Parts: sequence; C-alpha cells; structure tokens
Amino acid sequence: DTTTRLQAEKALVEFTNSPDCLSKCQLLLESGSSSYSQLLAATCLSKLVSRTSNPLPLEQRIDIRNYVLNYLATRPKLAAFVTQALIQLYARITKLGWFDCQKEDYIFRNVIVDVTRFLQDSVEHCIIGVTILSQLTNEINQADSTHPLTKHRKIASSFRDSSLFDIFTLSCNLLKQASGKNLNLNDESQHGLLMQLLKLAHNCLNFDFIGTSTDESSDDLCTVQIPTSWRSAFLDSSTLQLFFDLYHSIPPSLSPLVLSCLVQIASVRRSLFNNAERAKFLSHLVDGVKRILENPQSLSDPNNYHEFCRLLARLKSNYQLGELVKVENYPEVIRLIANFTVTSLQHWEFAPNSVHYLLSLWQRLAASVPYVKATEPHMLETYTPEVTKAYITSRLESIHIILRDGLEDPLDDAGLVQQQLDQLSTIGRCEYEKTCALLVQLFDQSAQSYQELLQSTNSSTMDIAVQEGRLTWLVYIIGAVIGGRVSFASTDEQDAMDGELVCRVLQLMNLTDSRLAQAGNEKLELAMLSFFEQFRKIYIGDQVQKSSKLYRRLSEVLGLNDETMVLSVFIGKIITNLKYWGQCEPITSKTLHSVRKLVKLSAVQFMLNNHTSEHFSFLGVNNQANLSDMRCRTTFYTALGRLLMVDLGEDEDQFEQFMLPLTAAFEAIAQMFSTNTFNEQEAKRTLVGLVRDLRGIAFAFNAKTSFMMLFDWIYPSYMPILQRAIELWYHVPACTTPVLKLMAELVHNRSQRLQFDVSSPNGILLFRETSKMITTYGTNSDYPKLSQSYYSLLEVLTQDHMNFIASLEPHVVMYILSSISEGLTALDTMVCTGCCSSLDHIVTYLFKQLSRSTKKRAAPMAQESDRFLHIMQQHPEMIQQMLSTVLNIIIFEDCRNQWSMSRPLLGLILLNEKYFADLRNSIVNSQPPEKQQAMHLCFENLMEGIERNLLTKNRDRFTQNLSVFRREVNDSMKNSTYGVNSNDMMS
Repeated sequence: DTTTRLQAEKALVEFTNSPDCLSKCQLLLESGSSSYSQLLAATCLSKLVSRTSNPLPLEQRIDIRNYVLNYLATRPKLAAFVTQALIQLYARITKLGWFDCQKEDYIFRNVIVDVTRFLQDSVEHCIIGVTILSQLTNEINQADSTHPLTKHRKIASSFRDSSLFDIFTLSCNLLKQASGKNLNLNDESQHGLLMQLLKLAHNCLNFDFIGTSTDESSDDLCTVQIPTSWRSAFLDSSTLQLFFDLYHSIPPSLSPLVLSCLVQIASVRRSLFNNAERAKFLSHLVDGVKRILENPQSLSDPNNYHEFCRLLARLKSNYQLGELVKVENYPEVIRLIANFTVTSLQHWEFAPNSVHYLLSLWQRLAASVPYVKATEPHMLETYTPEVTKAYITSRLESIHIILRDGLEDPLDDAGLVQQQLDQLSTIGRCEYEKTCALLVQLFDQSAQSYQELLQSTNSSTMDIAVQEGRLTWLVYIIGAVIGGRVSFASTDEQDAMDGELVCRVLQLMNLTDSRLAQAGNEKLELAMLSFFEQFRKIYIGDQVQKSSKLYRRLSEVLGLNDETMVLSVFIGKIITNLKYWGQCEPITSKTLHSVRKLVKLSAVQFMLNNHTSEHFSFLGVNNQANLSDMRCRTTFYTALGRLLMVDLGEDEDQFEQFMLPLTAAFEAIAQMFSTNTFNEQEAKRTLVGLVRDLRGIAFAFNAKTSFMMLFDWIYPSYMPILQRAIELWYHVPACTTPVLKLMAELVHNRSQRLQFDVSSPNGILLFRETSKMITTYGTNSDYPKLSQSYYSLLEVLTQDHMNFIASLEPHVVMYILSSISEGLTALDTMVCTGCCSSLDHIVTYLFKQLSRSTKKRAAPMAQESDRFLHIMQQHPEMIQQMLSTVLNIIIFEDCRNQWSMSRPLLGLILLNEKYFADLRNSIVNSQPPEKQQAMHLCFENLMEGIERNLLTKNRDRFTQNLSVFRREVNDSMKNSTYGVNSNDMMS
C-alpha cells in the first residue's frame, strides 16, 4: 500500500545516506539470504557511485569494482535481476571512472581483461562476461541528466577509440565460434549465451559514434557513422555473411536480433568505401536479401517481418538506384521485393506498422527514376503499378471485414493514414496513366453502387457504410496523388488525368451534400477536406497556368472555368460544413483551418461585407446549434478575423460592420444587466459564447492597428459587462474561464501590438481593468461558506476526536495540518479563529503524548498515538512553519484575534524550543545594534514566569505576556529604521 511504500522509500534514502552504507551493502550481499536484499545492496551502491556531491574516493570505487567482479564470478547462478543490477553497477563505476588514473594507469579501462576469465569458464560465466560488455557499451552510449553532456561525449569518444572495435570484433569471433559448434538452442543457457552475443553486437553497431543522438523514431533515415578504423571488418565479406548465415540457422526467437544487426550494417556511411568497394559490399548485401526472400518461412514471425522491412528500406536510403541496378541479381531481386510488398499489402491486418518501411522503399525508388543514368533497366515501370494497385485495392477490400468484425479502422489513425498517403503520392505518380485508370475504374464502380443503394428503398445500412468507406479511401488517395504532382515532370496529359479525378470527387461532394439534412459520413467529409487541401496546394495560385488542361476538363464537365470558380465551390463547402457539422469538432476545426487560405475570394469578400444578422446565422451568433462546440466558435472567429485583416487596414467602417452582430449581442446583455431582468441560465449561456467569439477575434488581430480598433470597441463600452459577469458568476467556472481567457488574450503582447504611444493611457487602462477583474475574482472565489463549514468541522474533530485523527493515514493527517496552516492566514476572521482552536487541540494532544512517553513507568501509548507522534517527528517542518506563521501574524500584521492566536502559540513554542530560539535570535539580530538589547528583553519578558506545561493558569499568564510583548515589539519596530522582513522570517 501507499504508506508502506513511502516508508520503504524513506528507509532506502536513509540507508543510502548512512555513513556505514558500504559495509551494510557488503553484509547484505555476503549473507545472500534474499535476492531482494542483494538487489537492494546493488541499487544502493549504484546510487553511491553515481552521486555528484561528496563522491566516493578512487580506492573505494576500485574496491567495489573488484568486489563486484569476484562476486559475479563466484555466484554465476544468482537471480537474473540481481545479476543485472550488479552488472549495471560495474558499468556505472567503469563509465564514471573512465578518466581516473592510479599510478599513471587508467584503472577502469581494462574491460576486456576484466571479462576474460568469465569467457574462459562455464556457459553461465560466459553469459555474465558478454552481458558485462553489452551493458557497458549501452551505459557509455547513453547520456544521463546528472552529469554534463560534454563529459559524457568525452567518455564515449574515448571508449569508441580505445575499446569499442575490440569488443565488436570479440562479439563477431564468439558468434563464429558459437555457430560452428552446433549449439543446442533448446538448452536455456546456450540459447541465452547466443542472445547476449547478438545484443552485444547490436549495441556496438548501434553506438552513437559521432554524438548526434539520433531520434529512433526516424531510424529509416539513419546513417551509421562507422569509424574509418573499422573498415577492415566491413571490407571482409565474412562479417556480413556471418549474420546472414546466423539468420538461417537460429530459431525465430533470436533472428530479429540478427536482422537488427543487418539493418545497422546496411546503413554504414557511404564514404567508408570507394566506389568499387561499395559495389562489392552492396552485391553481398543484396544476395543476402535475395536468399531471405527465397526462403521466407521465418518472416511469418511479426518481429522478423518488421526488422526485414526495415532492412529493405535501408537498401534505398543508403544506396542510389543507379548502384542497385548494376547488382548482378537486380532483376530477380526487384521482382522478389515487389512480390513480397504486394503480398504484405494484401495482408493489411498483419503487422500494419511495418508497411511504412515498404512504402518508404518504393517511394524512394520511384522518386529516383528521373535521375537514374545507368543503362541497366530499373524495371520500376513494371513493378511500381503493382505496388500501387495492391495498396489501393487492399484498403478498399478491408472495409467490409473491418465493419463486419468490428475491427480497428486504420482511418481512425489520421497520422498513420497521412504518412502512408504521402508515400503513395510519389509511388502513384510513377506510371501515372495506370494509377489514374485504376482510380477512375474503382471510383466509378463504388460511386455507382453507392448511388444505387441510396435510391433503393431496401438497402442495408452495412452496404451503404461499405461503399462510403471505399469512397473515403478513394477520395484520400486521389487527393494524395494530385498532391504528388511535380511541376517540372508533369505533362498536359497528366493534368487532364487529374481533371478526371477532380470532377468525380466534386460530383460525389454534390451528392453527399444533398443528403446532409438526413445523414452524413464524418470520415468521408474529412477525406473531402484533405482532398481540397491537396488540390489547393497544386492548382491554386499565381504559379499555375490558367490554361491548364485540368481546368479545361472541369469547365467541360462542371462549368468551372478557372480557380476562382473552383474556390467558390470550396467556400460553399465551408459554409455547408459549418451549417451541418457544427457539432463535429474534427470537421469544423479542419474546415476553419482552410478558411485562412482563401483570402482573396469574392465569395469571402461578400460574406465579410454583408454579414448582417440575416446573412450571419450560420456563424452561430443567432443560431447556437450550428456551432455548439465552443472551441469551434473561437477557432471560427480567429479564421474570420484573419480574413478581415487582409483588407482591413485602417478602415474603421468595415471593422464596425464586421462587429455588428457582436455589438448587438453585447448591447442586449448590457440592457439585461441594467434592468436586472434576465434569465440567468440564458444570460450565462449567451455571454460564454460571445466571449469565445471575441477571444477568437482578439487572437487574430495581432497587428497594432486592428488591435487598437478592437480595444476601442471593447473599452469602455463593454468591459463593464465582463466585470459584471465575474461579479455575478464567479462561482461558475464554465462562465469565468472564457472571460479570464479573453482577458489573458487582450493583455498578450502578440507581435508587439501593445506598444502604445507615449501619450496614450491605454496601457494603464488595460492594466487597471485586468487587475480589477483579478481582484474581483480572487476576492469572491475563496468559497467562504464552504471554508467556514470545513474549519468548523475540523474544530469539533480536533476537540473531541483526536484519537481518530491520529489513526488516519499519514497523507490525510498532513493534508489536515496543511489546511490549518493555510487557514491561519485567511482574511475571514471566523476561519482564522477556528484554525487557531484546531491547532491548539492538536498541539495540546501532541504535548501530552510526548510528556507521557518521557515519564518513568508510564503506561504504553495507544498505537494511534504512537503513529501520530511518528508522523510529526518525520515532518517537523509542518509544526515549525505554523509557529513561524503565528508569530509573524502577531508581530507584523493587524492581528484581530490575538487571544485565539496565543492559545496554540505556547504549545508550539514548548514543542519547538530550539526552533523558537533560532527565530528569536534571527529577529533580534535583524534589528539595529542599538535596538537589539530591547528586542531581546521583549522575548525574555514573553517567557517570564512561563512553566513547561499547558495548564490553564500557565496559558493565561502567557496570553497576558503576549499582549505586553506585542505592544512593546510594535513600539520598537516603529522606532526602527529597517526592522525585520516578514518573508525572511517565514523562510
């Protein structure tokens, strides 16, 4: 449970910080009574050797290193987690002591010598030795937050230059020996040895050789910066052959590690070889890939499959297409890779995360076609269309199965879909005629079936959903291949093909829009928006020839002669989406994101210039249901505000026209507030929406001119409405949060828009309104009724049920104490007085228990009392803090309940006499020299005649002394030139 765990963690910290921690750890390891005690010892030792303050001396660290090696050598069959922890300890000592010398010898660098005795012993010892090297390589490769990065790089570079190649060579030699001995991999220890050897080799190849700290999420772009001194290992084909042979000879449980090593080997930097050496190396690499493809049985394992896909991707990321086509077996290999890819795409449900690497390979191959200069045929015109077809048809065929079996829909993962579509956009443009013909055929089939289903009276919902899913994929893919158009490589014929595809999507849009009053498909609508964005990037703009054959086709089929007419269709779609999809955040958000792209369109200008109440209903001001998602309203007004800024300039008339709906709405709210005749729920709902609208505009107006128009509009006319809303509904977060966010936006100096003129009072006015709102909100939202009830309850509990409080969990007790500490400084006198009373009961209980425990022959304390005392001893700072707080209030503040403060203060002083003495000395020493004696006398008089008990007579005497003390201290402070800083005292 939580309490036990916290106690254990605290005990562990105390154990680690104790001066005899080393000897205790050795005792735990030697006793060997429990694996967990051994783990504790290893963990504590790792913390000791890792600490940056007060580090262990060199001799002790050498002793620990030697002890750990001997301990592992004499106990090869420890629990796995204990062995791992001890090896981690050895690696940490070695790394941190890499530059430490003893008699001019780098004592921690003889790592291979350290593990030699392990490698010459039993299989269990060999596993330990190899794991030591593997863990050390990994440890040195990883930076940690407790030591400087420069030190880490210095150690890693030295390790790379002095030891890493020897370790990699050792791992390869041991792998060769192991593979030549016909290991019995059914034997757990031999299986474990081979696995550790492969991990060691992989850690060596995965080392950050030049300190780039590559991001593993982009590993398909990674180049392994093998040092030049390693050339011999890679010029020797036996190294590469070793790993391919291992792949075919070991079980699938180990072969993913082999493929991971091959991925790294295939990624060695190009400059490691000259042209002839690189061609030879690539030939061996391709032969190994060909052999795997010819014997694909092990690829049925998902891990093997994934790593092999990564290996295929590296073929093109590190080598040029012109180099690949010159490989002797290239025609057969590209055929095998194409077949493997097609099969993989058809089995879309198997390892979907691996498809990225296959598409990455084909994307790079297709992108290289225009640049290849080799005379050998690349044959991509044959195989790329097959890959494109397999991807498209497999996505369409998956729809029925996903809907039938309730499987996870890939379309729900927008990031994954976009990534694959970006790759397909390049692949599909290779042999584009075939791609376009396929898309036209599939689209016409699905569109016709969809239309027939809609016209039929007995169509099943499943059949309609299947066709909508197919059309969703097709619209996404059409947008992607249009977005893959490269201007210098495109032809008029390809533009005409794009026109055929665009016509079909726009015709589908007309069909789906006509049904929105009855039903709609969210995923299909999102696909439409994706299509629009791709079309806009390619075919709208000054760089596009208006005579493009795409527009000719659009004119022939749909009567859309140029980009302006197409944009009119787009803006119509935007308005339709806002009208029918206002409650769907993804669609509304993406729709509004498109608005700011369309800034010169006459349809948009008409909307800006004519958005009276009649024309503005779709915006949500008069029709709340259309944009019920408040975030969408803010986003919409942000987009609309950006549109307005394009032509606004200093045209105040246009700004006022733009603000007319908001002006009318705020005037209505002002009228309701002034007459105090309004429906509270309706008023709150309407204000919340308007404030979000206004925040969107404020966010968009990041230019000084437009922002000043907005400021002059809101101040002074409508700022009182916001202030009034905070006063009325401070207790309603749904109302206060939007208002406070609006104020935060108004005071945000975005693009230096708040740089007012020197003579302008606007900065002061804005500050005044903001501070007024903060004060209003802060004053009203202390939840006074709840506070009074809570502290009244605490007062009763502490008075009559302290045994119950003492029995509570530590975190509950600490929460009660912290809430009392906060209440002592409350502005509400009732709350403050109640806290003093509660604190007095707690302190009295605590004092009695401590007094009882020190008496001879005292009866044993109850368990809860003992527990409460323990909690207070573990956290003395809480009581000390409250002592400081009470004394601070009495000395420095207008204490309106001095008698109540005096009651717990005596108990606090008696429980913390040393701390009180320190506070007293601090206050005295902070006085001018001539005042120190008088202040010291004040404190002496405070405790004069006070006994060490909490009897009523003693308390009353202390209360009287305190009144005199406060008067005398105040007199002294008034005459002092610098006094005491209360914040210093509190600290």
